[in-house]
Amino acid sequence: MNQVVDGFEDQVRLGIHVCRGNWSKREDVLITGDYQPLVDCFSQMKVRQLVLEYATPRAGDLAIIGRELADREIGLGVCNPRTDNAESVELIGRRIREALNFWSPDRIFLNPDCGFGCFANRCVNEEHVAFEKLKAMVAAAKLARAELSG
Repeated sequence: MNQVVDGFEDQVRLGIHVCRGNWSKREDVLITGDYQPLVDCFSQMKVRQLVLEYATPRAGDLAIIGRELADREIGLGVCNPRTDNAESVELIGRRIREALNFWSPDRIFLNPDCGFGCFANRCVNEEHVAFEKLKAMVAAAKLARAELSG
């Protein structure tokens, strides 16, 4: 990874996404376990942002990354693209507040776990569901900004 990004570190925001599985809506067939085995590897990477999937309990405790890598930015997965209902603004807000225990607000970036892409002409989710999930994420971000500034 460092060979790939060599020379770009100070010119653009570099990050890495670790996908835990986006090929099925069945949580029981997707990757389970926390990010602890990757902490040493992440700490050696010359990337600013870790884009990690935390919208599902399969990802484990946010503190594992937060304690070790608070000097990085976190691309915090707060929406599960594989479920059929949008996460609540309150649930996303709780994840934001949890992340604030480790990262300053300017180091927290909200995103869905992975994307809402299609595989072999089979979308992970319906467009209207993805839209509702993204709306909830934006609303939670606005509330968090208001709380932090107020």
